Amino acid sequence: MSRQADSKDEPERQSGKAPGSLPLKEAVRIPAGPVTLAGDLEIPAGSAGLVLFAHGSGSSRHSPRNRFVARVLHEAGSGTLLFDLLTQEEETEDSLTGHLRFNIGFLAGRLVTATHWLSLHPVASRFPVGYFGSSTGGAAALAAAATPGSRIEAVVSRGGRPDLAMEALPRVTAATLLIVGERDEVVLRLNRQAFDRIEGEKDLAVVPGATHLFEEPGTLEQVARLAARWFQRHWKPAPFGT
Repeated sequence: MSRQADSKDEPERQSGKAPGSLPLKEAVRIPAGPVTLAGDLEIPAGSAGLVLFAHGSGSSRHSPRNRFVARVLHEAGSGTLLFDLLTQEEETEDSLTGHLRFNIGFLAGRLVTATHWLSLHPVASRFPVGYFGSSTGGAAALAAAATPGSRIEAVVSRGGRPDLAMEALPRVTAATLLIVGERDEVVLRLNRQAFDRIEGEKDLAVVPGATHLFEEPGTLEQVARLAARWFQRHWKPAPFGT
């Protein structure tokens, strides 16, 4: 049963393209309670699903690592929404106090809000949705996917901290891939502990020679390829052609 969005809920877009046309690339603004979050939505022609990115603390939608992964996902048939979990003012405050970066419930709430916003978008609402989370964003993605009524198809965590969402992990039904660097020893141990708590379909991929930020040659490319294949495998067929 479809519902008509109230005018205050309709996505704000900055694009000259006709509604419903692909490919789509636009800067967007997502209402989140008293604040508005900036994002970049890109859906190539032929996309089979849409991935929301949840960055870690101190990062933003401009993260070069996430943008690299997003380009690989585009080539593999997935659209992306990269958006800021925090406003500039919140990011500045958090850099001094650190009170938001590990508030997984708060960050997951922002991700759920962005997911709801997508469900009202005239183009993005056509597609199944997945999450790609990095660092604390990995915990936020899993906590958001565990929300009652969630329709998230797949989650990929890059160097994430799923241990920060331990209580939520048994409720995650989305297919979950944890990607960790071999030399990121503490985070790898935490991911292995969290992995055992996930009840649904899951996999743990360890990238040889990689540290936490996957700065070693070729390691981020491995992350991107693993993520692209995971999402491709778990997208359900679109109800109509794009």
